[in-house]
Amino acid sequence: MSKMKTCLAAMALVAVTAIPALAHVSLETSTSKAAANYKAVLRVPHGCDGKATVAIRVRLPEGVISVKPMPKAGWKIEKTLGEYAKAYDLYGEKKTGGVSELTWSGGNLGDDEYDEFVFRAYITDAFKPGDVVAFPVVQECAGGATTRWIEIPEAGKVADDYEHPAPSVTVVDK
Repeated sequence: MSKMKTCLAAMALVAVTAIPALAHVSLETSTSKAAANYKAVLRVPHGCDGKATVAIRVRLPEGVISVKPMPKAGWKIEKTLGEYAKAYDLYGEKKTGGVSELTWSGGNLGDDEYDEFVFRAYITDAFKPGDVVAFPVVQECAGGATTRWIEIPEAGKVADDYEHPAPSVTVVDK
């Protein structure tokens, strides 16, 4: 095989293997420190089976507190509140409850369009370096179509091993 054909074959392989990662709902920043604020930029690259996205729901994991969504023109934000399993310290104040789920709804993100949904959160010191914090997402689309980005990798696996992995962030050293 000529060098040109080998190069083209390698480029094709890279392109094909990169496509699945681009198709997932993901977080723009894949790392965060513990006991620190984290700006979550949730990237939604497409709709569901050709249908427009009309709602995005994000479940906040235990240990992620002080959640504040960024308003988004054309979308309504709903904050579901709940009690935490334990109290967390936030700058000297004990927090026992807060936002457990965020929902953006009422918008219309075409299947051939891309958008971002943003919120700020505090990643508590309940997480240690190396921990992976998953943010399960349910993507609701026109006509009742739904894609559940909720698969959390088992030990020894990575998000790309799954068809619908939950967006996640890895905790790093301070």
